[in-house]
Amino acid sequence: MRLLIHDNYDQASKWTANYIAHKIQKSHSTPENPFILGLPTGSSPVGIYKSLVEMNKRGILSFNNVVTFNMDEYVGIPEDHPESYHAFMRKHLFDHIDIPEENINILNGNAEDLNAECNRFEEKIKSYGGIELFLGGIGADGHLAFNEPGSSLSSRTRVKTLATDTIIANSRFFGNDMEKVPKTALTVGVGTILDAREIVVIVSGYAKANAVYHAIERGVNHMWTISALQLHSKSMVVCDEDAVSELRYSTVKYFKDIESENIKKHKDL
Repeated sequence: MRLLIHDNYDQASKWTANYIAHKIQKSHSTPENPFILGLPTGSSPVGIYKSLVEMNKRGILSFNNVVTFNMDEYVGIPEDHPESYHAFMRKHLFDHIDIPEENINILNGNAEDLNAECNRFEEKIKSYGGIELFLGGIGADGHLAFNEPGSSLSSRTRVKTLATDTIIANSRFFGNDMEKVPKTALTVGVGTILDAREIVVIVSGYAKANAVYHAIERGVNHMWTISALQLHSKSMVVCDEDAVSELRYSTVKYFKDIESENIKKHKDL
């Protein structure tokens, strides 16, 4: 696992956006052979999406031959609800770039048969040959997508009951009213994420420093699902200084040393 440490969230976001843009450009994707990109919601990727939109508007990055699969969606709220993940993605990314509508894939939290919807999603990912790069963020308890502590590291896309801590954290998007936060969601599994050929997770802030500690300095543990990235041959955590506050000085120094050239490499595009 790689760890790239930036001074602040804005720098980490811009670097990650440039890295993703470089991957898309380098793929020379076509309508017959598109670039398959996994995407998250939440506050963590907002800066990345802003930079990707800017690059698209500048004409240096196209999403015309990109197919996206989102990590998760709440169960039981309309797609046009302001806090649905359909609405989030349109607000922060899809409505501002040249991606074809048919290339966007988000789980349907209002499907008549939720289990069938999860199976359909998994099969559609497989039909494209898998995800090339899965971008992710984490919660303070280290969960990836809605794979809460205790989730199987081989889990697939499924219906998931949300932990109280997650409901509390997400209540800020629902007027701080926990009763308005959906209690279940559809989510890709840890196994689904690990199937991607590359995984990039962005983390910022001291509130998530303990999760980074468990991901980097502790062993693989299903109570900290981000730690599953240790099992992947090409995974990367991109973070700011606050997010590595719980790591040993020697660990931070080591990763800053070995990744110094890579941080310079994708600083601008």
